[in-house]
Amino acid sequence: MECRLGCGACCIAPSISSPIPGMPEGKKAGERCIQLDENNLCKLFGKPERPKVCGLFKPCPDVCGHTQQEAITLITELEQLT
Repeated sequence: MECRLGCGACCIAPSISSPIPGMPEGKKAGERCIQLDENNLCKLFGKPERPKVCGLFKPCPDVCGHTQQEAITLITELEQLT
């Protein structure tokens, strides 16, 4: 599965414990990443300062569903299991 451009669910729904430029403590689940632009695209994509965990995320139908809202719901549910 290819990432849906402009979705940004993986930059909103999960918590990220590693530092992010502009968010040295990471981010809480449901908090919008500061590096997500107005088009829901990552400003750090392809850059070395992008957190490793972000680069390791691979979109798949079980996590991303068919829409942004479905992805946010699925990722939020997974987040609550941990």
